[in-house]
Amino acid sequence: MSSRTKNRLALTVLASLCLLAPGRRDLKAQGQAQVQAQAPQQPSPPAPSAAPAKRDLKLEDPAQSPASVAIPRSYAVVVGIAKYEDAKVRPLEFSDRDAESIYSILISPEGGNFHAENVHKLIGPKATLANIKQELEVWLPSVAKDNDRVLVYFAGHGFIAGGKAYLAPYDLKLSNISSTAYPMDTLGSVFANKINAKYKVLLTDSCHSGAISVDDAQAMQGALQDLGKSLFSLTASRDREVSYESSDWGGGHGIFTYYVVKGLEGSADANRDGIVTADELADYVRTNVRAATNNQQTPTSERGSFDPNMLLAYVPSNRRPDAPPPPKFGTLIFETNMDGVEVFVDGKSAGVVNKSAPLKLPGMVPGTHVVQGVHLGYEPDGPRDETVYPGQDSTITIKILIQRRRTKAALDHLDRGVEYYTKGGAANYRKAEEELLQALAADPKFSQAALYLGRTYNALFDEKQAETYLRKAVEIDPDYLEAHASLAGVLLDTGDLDEALRQLNVVRLRDSRNPMMWYLLSQVYCRKASYPEAIDAAKKAIQLTPNNAEAHFWLAESLRMSTKWDDARREFSEYLRLSNFDSGAAGRFNYYVMGYLIGFGKKRQASQIDIWRDLRSSAYFGMCNCETKLGSYDSAISDCQKALGYDSEDPMAHYALGLAYMFKAKQTGAMEVVTAARDQFSTMVRLNPDLAEAEIARKNIATLDGVLRSPH
Repeated sequence: MSSRTKNRLALTVLASLCLLAPGRRDLKAQGQAQVQAQAPQQPSPPAPSAAPAKRDLKLEDPAQSPASVAIPRSYAVVVGIAKYEDAKVRPLEFSDRDAESIYSILISPEGGNFHAENVHKLIGPKATLANIKQELEVWLPSVAKDNDRVLVYFAGHGFIAGGKAYLAPYDLKLSNISSTAYPMDTLGSVFANKINAKYKVLLTDSCHSGAISVDDAQAMQGALQDLGKSLFSLTASRDREVSYESSDWGGGHGIFTYYVVKGLEGSADANRDGIVTADELADYVRTNVRAATNNQQTPTSERGSFDPNMLLAYVPSNRRPDAPPPPKFGTLIFETNMDGVEVFVDGKSAGVVNKSAPLKLPGMVPGTHVVQGVHLGYEPDGPRDETVYPGQDSTITIKILIQRRRTKAALDHLDRGVEYYTKGGAANYRKAEEELLQALAADPKFSQAALYLGRTYNALFDEKQAETYLRKAVEIDPDYLEAHASLAGVLLDTGDLDEALRQLNVVRLRDSRNPMMWYLLSQVYCRKASYPEAIDAAKKAIQLTPNNAEAHFWLAESLRMSTKWDDARREFSEYLRLSNFDSGAAGRFNYYVMGYLIGFGKKRQASQIDIWRDLRSSAYFGMCNCETKLGSYDSAISDCQKALGYDSEDPMAHYALGLAYMFKAKQTGAMEVVTAARDQFSTMVRLNPDLAEAEIARKNIATLDGVLRSPH
């Protein structure tokens, strides 16, 4: 091929590969890019009941809502720091847990209604000064628009030094406060001048958090008061007060955050219209915190300018427009005869109670509430009605007594069903379905049978039935964490990523060392394009179970989407090594029985291709993409061919192989490689002419035809 021909080819090659939704290679690409047919340049990565303890540090030099309720697009930054890098900073007990609770209520459809990918968490060592600045001063201003809602929450140490109020990031240095702490007047300035949003919410649970600006900072105060857009600042205490945390509130919280969460759950909804407004939350939190601390802590919201009817939470189940405002709040105190009993109030988990540590729930709306205590493997206590009386404590005893016993018939059907399920393949899945249905017929409360039946239907690509039975498993045993995780996997397959994340969040808060939860969470974040979070979650899964092949897959996919080609290639290779069952069945049993092949966003019917082959195909596809980006075209061609060996009908694998051949043609000038590239693009267009890449493939075919017709 002449140099002129090569240059002509170089100027017209089109490629679009890296912006595909992970795990869904048959979907339309989210972007297209024109590149020259040479070794591709690497794109720049994306922008990166003891006495309550005082949160004090003293120094000598101190989202889809009903049409009737308009919920704006919302963004949040949630920060929680309990232990600090500087050993001289006294650790807190519950700041991390407070932040997690805020995160949970924000992403709840019966709460903040935020989309999960729009809530960024900085907890513990991640809450550095640099990261806090990045989120507050770069990310929020870059995404929030005029009609949006923005919320910032901070739980940790706050203090006054040199007459100025600060929030303490994880890497605070007491010897250099001015350079390592975050000034609260800067926070106010960011809200006032950098963030464009209709609704702005600032929640701070730290000592001296009421000091949003020093007393003589008239300019700052004037700026806050004169904002043309609404600012709601609710802080844990006045500027000369401290903020308290204790195990007495919901099993362990800062008292301010405990009541903020309770309020957003619906307790602050005074008129029972299903909407928690700024005024309602401020009144609810202030009233209850002052009462609980004997007026030693007073949350403040009087500074700044805000719309009192600003919507902070929407709780549809709370809507009773004709109900009168509730009287003074009461308290429920739960006791139990067994450790690890999860308590549900009005269908929502309220925490875990142990024999030696009652669970105290103050701030309850007076009236009748439905309570239930559950423990996996036992009959629940409840549900039953209990009454909350105004201004009174009501002690409720939860007794978990009767262990569930399974009939031999139910157990035998379960064993056979699991055996068929672990063998894999459509025929075995149908046999598993039959056995598991009989297990449930023999024992309708057999949650394990419901779990495996849900997994079986998922493997058969019947997501509706899969979700039905996995929800049944959760309904039978609400603390069945494996069922929550498997349900999340099915929700991933149906595309309900937010609900999947909420189910995984249930598991994470109860069992932070659950590897299945972490690898599925990595997939959620990856498919939401939250790649740093996906990478962290996958790495945690690998730390817990190094041989979890799928954790390596989602780590690789997240690294690929972050344009970290070499790291991604290495992780794809590790996934392929760990999942290599071609030479025998060893290991494949555990691969299925652990439930790892769930929640992949599959695109084929079970009769055409099984889950394992789909994953292998996807991994080789990812390897091919990385090798092409790194300029290793021979390896890329080999990997794409292996991907097609597992799934010969994958249009994107044909497209990727066409690109690899095309770059190889540019490199070598070999006409047979030009022909091979054309063949792959043609196959891709035939298989799915509607993909965004199909148009690029057609243009590349035209270019290649011109090359093939030209004199050589």
